[in-house]
Amino acid sequence: MNGVGKKWMMIAGCLVSLNVSWAGRPLSVDDADPVDKGLFEFEAGGAFFHDSVCDHWDAPFGLTYGVLENLEAGIGFGGQFEERSEVLGEGRGTRHTHENGIGDLTLGAKWRFLGETAWCPRQALVPSVKFPTADKDDGLGSGETDYDLTWIASKALTDRLGAHLNAGYTFIGEPSGEDFGDIVHYGVALDYQVADVLQWVGEVFAEKALENGGGTAVQYNTGFRYGFSDALTIDVAAGSRICGDGTPDFAATFGLTWTFGFDGDAKHE
Repeated sequence: MNGVGKKWMMIAGCLVSLNVSWAGRPLSVDDADPVDKGLFEFEAGGAFFHDSVCDHWDAPFGLTYGVLENLEAGIGFGGQFEERSEVLGEGRGTRHTHENGIGDLTLGAKWRFLGETAWCPRQALVPSVKFPTADKDDGLGSGETDYDLTWIASKALTDRLGAHLNAGYTFIGEPSGEDFGDIVHYGVALDYQVADVLQWVGEVFAEKALENGGGTAVQYNTGFRYGFSDALTIDVAAGSRICGDGTPDFAATFGLTWTFGFDGDAKHE
């Protein structure tokens, strides 16, 4: 796999390791609240990442079900497209190549094991598995299975302001001849209820590969959620790299979250 493919595979790995399929859109940092028992939550959207050598588009979607009062299970999947730029040398210009295909399949769960008190945040654990359904030969995936475990803490700071903290570890399946190393990741997010139907969100998150002396890659995102109804919310966010390699110069996402149940009663958390 070429250098460009490796770089964007690590970006995708970062998003998976941060449980993007389960985080409350448009954030990568998750909250500690499972979907209500008996309800489904469908998330879909688009994401764009840019740097000097690659433009990458994702079309992710996820479906989560509230299995028990404090337990949800979900699946994440989607498609992806890349336009890569390669400088051929002095006076030879730049070559552009395109790749597209399906993304990796992710399965996971969220278990809230502790409720919130006056001094203690509500807390949850999120185990997940990434299966290598993306095309390794085209540089769209690693071709290996990854495992992740993330701890989440969420706390209401005021009636309008909430905070969320994540810390996790991703066990990276290494392709033959490659040495990526496992990843430690962590992040913090805030959400503020600007109005009854409008919420501001912001986050800073980071990941660090534990081998090869890699540095820490840090990124921020900020955006808004707009509630059309109790069941349907749309969102938009954008962000950029703060420091480190393996994160884009610019990132943006938009999408929707729809909560529903087969009894005809829909509810959005």
